Amino acid sequence: MTLILETQRLLLKPILKNGLNTLHTILIDSYVRKYLCDDKIFPLQQVEEMVIQSQNNFEEKKLGLWFIETKNEQEIIGFVGLWDFFDEEQPQLVYALLPEATKKGYATEAATKILDYCFNKLNYQYLLASCDRPNLESQKVTERIGMTKVDEKIVNGNPLVFLRIEKY
Repeated sequence: MTLILETQRLLLKPILKNGLNTLHTILIDSYVRKYLCDDKIFPLQQVEEMVIQSQNNFEEKKLGLWFIETKNEQEIIGFVGLWDFFDEEQPQLVYALLPEATKKGYATEAATKILDYCFNKLNYQYLLASCDRPNLESQKVTERIGMTKVDEKIVNGNPLVFLRIEKY
């Protein structure tokens, strides 16, 4: 099974150690970190630990973090994947795009591919996602792929919306 996933306009490629600096650059971008990182700048060492965990997850569970690369420009514009958050039983959908790549449907396209991968390759019965309540753009992406809000909680002082979709 190949872990490179393809959509009409995108390639989703597993993030490996040689992508460490690229992932760090994405995560420290002020637009990305505003919601995804609680506006904290992750040190390179923390991002390296994420990459190692993602590689291990790919080897053991066939899931992790993928770079989102445009086919035409061959440019990495963000990442998407499945990651363990909170105390959930299975990893959640996560995605982030650099600001210049937003409002073009890329997040929806990448998230849809991960959803398909979850249900058809990993045989998940449902998929969860969460996002900061003020992050309306992210909530719109989850709605476009069919997720519905199931809960709202305050986590570490931040209001979060929890979303879910059942296997179709």
